[in-house]
Amino acid sequence: MDLDAVNRLDFYIGLSLAVSSSIFIGGSFILKKKGLLRLAKRGSTRAGQGGHAYLKEWLWWAGLISMGAGEAANFAAYAFAPATLVTPLGALSVLVSAVMSSYFLNEHLNVHGKVGCLLCILGSTVMVLHAPQEEEVATLSAMAEKLKDPGFIVFAVCVVVSSMILIFVAAPRYGQNNVLVYILICSVIGSLSVSCVKGLGIGIKELFSGKAVLQEPLFWVLLLLLVACVSLQINYLNKALDIFNTSIVTPIYYVFFTTSVMACSAILFKEWFRMTVDNAVGTVSGFLTIILGIFLLHAFKDITFSWDTLPLFLHQDHQGSTWGQPYIALSDEEIPTDEYGQSSRIRATTGNLPDKNIAIIT
Repeated sequence: MDLDAVNRLDFYIGLSLAVSSSIFIGGSFILKKKGLLRLAKRGSTRAGQGGHAYLKEWLWWAGLISMGAGEAANFAAYAFAPATLVTPLGALSVLVSAVMSSYFLNEHLNVHGKVGCLLCILGSTVMVLHAPQEEEVATLSAMAEKLKDPGFIVFAVCVVVSSMILIFVAAPRYGQNNVLVYILICSVIGSLSVSCVKGLGIGIKELFSGKAVLQEPLFWVLLLLLVACVSLQINYLNKALDIFNTSIVTPIYYVFFTTSVMACSAILFKEWFRMTVDNAVGTVSGFLTIILGIFLLHAFKDITFSWDTLPLFLHQDHQGSTWGQPYIALSDEEIPTDEYGQSSRIRATTGNLPDKNIAIIT
């Protein structure tokens, strides 16, 4: 089997592992949620109130096993496919979770969510078609040479310095008010953690082929760095989720984390140097399409907007609504008010809205 055939086979193995990882992880949230709902119906103390009855629920354990299988598949995917492909495909777990929750948890998936799912699928397909299929690093010795590259050393130093500034300067001052602080910490550190996973995956792949990888100091250094990076990521991601809304944290974290990983991959593994212009443009376009899909899935998930309510928006002008009329700015003295001090324009507009949940979010 020639080298091109081997690279192509590894590419499809990594792709299959990445997709199966998303399915397992997305399904794990549904299994865990079903288990917690069953416990709530029985009157058990809920997990949010400090209860641990879920440890006796087999559905919760099934979800945990599914998540473990997904993370293992994701770990293995980095040993076969480029990080440029594997990391963005993590968005499919959000899609799987959203679709399965509408069927198994009776959660509503509005029009925005359905369009977002479609965009995630299209973006992932475009990325798969245009992502680099050749591997720049296949052994730990080659990985060691890549780590000595001056470009990556400068990048790693910038990551460490910026992380220290964010942790010790920005986080105490702005962490409670600005969602970007904790997310930036997780994202820049995450770029190094994915590189560690990539190296460990290559090492484990060599281990199964019979090489004495465990005697390589680099293998253990990568393992220690991975534990340190993941610990910091979990800590600050939990802080972000505790303070800010999940619908805000999830899409922003995905964008910054994936962008950081793709930048690190381009510097360390130089996967982009063998890509043609159309493949590079296609990969970036697919990534941006996934970002848009994730945004639609999360930003508008609480809006009760469906195909049934769409005609209400399209035909409001036939019912005397102000929606179809041009907006004319008036001064405060020119706007008539009622006996309660409420603007007649506000009453006219809100009175014709189909539903209060369909109003524009401010």
